[in-house]
Amino acid sequence: MECGLSTNPGYPPATSKGQMMEERANLMHMMKLSIKVLLQSALSLGRSLDADYAPLQQFFVVMEHCLKHGLKVKKSFIGQNKSFFGPLELVEKLCPEASDIATSVRNLPELKTAVGRGRAWLYLALMQKKLADYLKVLIDNKQLLSEFYEPEALMMEEEGMVIVGLLVGLNVLDANLCLKGEDLDSQVGVIDFSLYLKDVQDLDSGREHERITDVLDQKNYVEELNRHLSCTVGDLQTKIDGLEKTNSKLQEELSAATDRICSLQKEQQQLREQNEVIRERSEKSVEITKQDTKVELETYKQTRQGLDEMYSDVWKQLKEEKKVRLELEKELELQIGMKTEMEIAMKLLEKDTHEKQDTLVALRQQLEEVKAINLQMFHKVQSAESSLQQKNEAIASFEGKNTQVMSSMKQMEERLQQAERARQAAEERSHKLQQELSGRGNALQLQLSQLQGQCSGLEKELKSEKEQRQALQRELQREKDTSCLLQTELQQVEGLKKELRELQDEKAELRKVCEEQEQALQEMGLHLSQSKLKMEDIKEVNKALKGHTWLKDDEATHCKQCEKDFSISRRKHHCRNCGHIFCNTCSSNELALPSYPKPVRVCDSCHTLLLQRCSSTAS
Repeated sequence: MECGLSTNPGYPPATSKGQMMEERANLMHMMKLSIKVLLQSALSLGRSLDADYAPLQQFFVVMEHCLKHGLKVKKSFIGQNKSFFGPLELVEKLCPEASDIATSVRNLPELKTAVGRGRAWLYLALMQKKLADYLKVLIDNKQLLSEFYEPEALMMEEEGMVIVGLLVGLNVLDANLCLKGEDLDSQVGVIDFSLYLKDVQDLDSGREHERITDVLDQKNYVEELNRHLSCTVGDLQTKIDGLEKTNSKLQEELSAATDRICSLQKEQQQLREQNEVIRERSEKSVEITKQDTKVELETYKQTRQGLDEMYSDVWKQLKEEKKVRLELEKELELQIGMKTEMEIAMKLLEKDTHEKQDTLVALRQQLEEVKAINLQMFHKVQSAESSLQQKNEAIASFEGKNTQVMSSMKQMEERLQQAERARQAAEERSHKLQQELSGRGNALQLQLSQLQGQCSGLEKELKSEKEQRQALQRELQREKDTSCLLQTELQQVEGLKKELRELQDEKAELRKVCEEQEQALQEMGLHLSQSKLKMEDIKEVNKALKGHTWLKDDEATHCKQCEKDFSISRRKHHCRNCGHIFCNTCSSNELALPSYPKPVRVCDSCHTLLLQRCSSTAS
């Protein structure tokens, strides 16, 4: 018989001590049988085992149930956590040699649950041939184990030490187990009782005691099987209820997601329409502004060329007029310098004339004095003849002086005449220069007035050009502002496009989520159908165990179907479904039953009945 046990069998929290003792005894018998079958089969094969070996798999399943017996349930925010990997982690602290196993188990990327890590730990410990040593270290430290196990648990009682003693015999085996590619997280623990059940009819009559003990063991196994089946049925029922709740929640979420997708699609359509309207308006405005800017640029270029030509001509005229003005200013400065020099010369001449007049006045005074002196001397000559000679000498000397003075007087007069002539010539020259300067000044003033008029005209033209240029700059600024506005609108359009892309991504993600939820629902439906099929198989097994009895060979003398007597040519055959005895012709069919891994012999009536059931379940 086969029994499907859940990976986390839930024992009731208020179990009695008697029930816990029965569970420990059953698990002990299971462990003894699994180790015995494993050692016998391994020694017959050559002591080298791999992961696909059925007795080794069954040993790990029984070992897992032994470690889970009496585990305390740890509650957290996520939910209830009940795993046997927690006690196994204590081995790393108690025995440093087990640190390599713990680190290698934690570093495996395929393992995502604590159950998978616990199974991998058992695999590695068995390969190291130290499983018994590690469990002995755990059982010796029961104070630490009390945090994980109930007081009546198998690991806390004497049965734990017995199991450790049984596990020592496994050190003679060589296990080659590959953890890569193994799905240890989602494996379902299935105990194949066909490996341990024995046919009572094949035993010798002299070994009645062993047969009775085997029958009792089989009875205990069947009771354990029924109890685990009831537990698994309860677990499956709770899982079905949870799945129905999750299914209803997923349907609500699907409806909400579909509503949200519809609203997002409507918003997306509206955004697309708005985007198209904005894009059309922006394209029209861009085209209009481009045409206007092209026309304005052409006009601006034409006006700019004309203005540049006019500006170059005016600039050349200004440069020429500036040169002429500079030359005239230089001539004026020269003339003004000549005039100042002439004035200075006139002033110097006037000073010389004044000085000469003063000298003439002084000379005239001297002449009058000389005349007075001559008169006095003449009177004195007349009066004093005696002193004529002296006075003649004096007169002669005075005459010489007089001649010198006269000559100097003549020279001074000549100089005065020359100075007067030079002064007259200078006055004439200054008068002519003043006339020429006045004429030239008038001409220059006329030219300056003309140049000032031309400058004022040019300034007016420059002002008008500046105003036009400012107007063009304002228009360019307006065009720049419009282009900036268009760029902002384009950026808004790009932002809308990004939002559309994000919405599309969200839509794709929602679709993926919906597809994943649909796949999950399909998988849940498949799991439910498989669990229902398993339940039906289990029910059939229970019915077969309860309703059908295995007939002994001595009790049957004839075939049940054809009612022909058995003989040497017509041999007896058991139907593996109903347990009755038939002949070869009435039980020649073979079918795969839930309690047998391979197709076995079935009677004709059971064959037709089972085929009808299979067809009904398949439909």
